[in-house]
Amino acid sequence: MDHNTIYRQDRIAFLNTHASLPAVAELALFVAVTITQWSERRKMRAALRQLPDYLLKDIGVSKVKAETEGEKPFWQR
Repeated sequence: MDHNTIYRQDRIAFLNTHASLPAVAELALFVAVTITQWSERRKMRAALRQLPDYLLKDIGVSKVKAETEGEKPFWQR
């Protein structure tokens, strides 16, 4: 695992071990997490579209599947 993944897991664990947040904070946290997920998804899909055929083959993804996934809007899973 890289440093960022460990850091994220630490933050999530911290939030899970503490008392409930006020409703406004819960909403703000939800919005922040959602925007972060969307941003990560957008970056990953853009990177997937850029992969050459030999790397797609290496990870077991067809060119068609990569293009289909890469064309999805960032808000779609």
